[in-house]
Amino acid sequence: MKADFVIAGVGGQGIVLASDLLADVGLAMGMDVKKSDVFGMSQRGGSVVSFLRIGEKVRSPLPRVGCVDYLLATEKLEAARFAGYLRPGAVAILNDHRILPLSVSAGADRYPSDDEVMGLLRARTDRVFLVPGTALATELKNPRVLNVLLLGVLSSFLPVEPEVFVEALVKRVPARFKELNIMAFERGRAEAGGALDRLVLLRRTSRSQTK
Repeated sequence: MKADFVIAGVGGQGIVLASDLLADVGLAMGMDVKKSDVFGMSQRGGSVVSFLRIGEKVRSPLPRVGCVDYLLATEKLEAARFAGYLRPGAVAILNDHRILPLSVSAGADRYPSDDEVMGLLRARTDRVFLVPGTALATELKNPRVLNVLLLGVLSSFLPVEPEVFVEALVKRVPARFKELNIMAFERGRAEAGGALDRLVLLRRTSRSQTK
């Protein structure tokens, strides 16, 4: 596997843990892994992004703009912020959730509409998946497993056995949260299957309408 990733969100959403887990998976496969974490002005509530690169030999942790294979965003504005990093045909997975920045709450800025966010992503790739991650994590009685749930979605697009992810997960999370996180990961994989089915149906509908 050779791939570049951007994992983006805000402080408190477990961005660094998600990228650490993905790095552990790459290392478990015997690959070279480089990553870089960038924090905003505030660790909780500010923008957080992890750049991660996996391959036989990786020289830099920072991918080139327009060359990223996978974008995983726990918040819609953060997905829009890093859309330009995607290569054509990349996979973009974003949580259907808004967290208003202070500038928007204060009335100085406007939060983009869903159409604007999706437009930015679809200008780069047609493989865009909007996932109700926060709602699904809440159903599991702990919204903090959102990052692992979305990682489960992402895992469905990677040539890696899910057991490799579960082994990395068990080593990273406290024992008392192990079962909950495994449930979240599996729920994410199940959601990915439904998202893929919806994408195929959308493509078929679009083709039939253009005939």
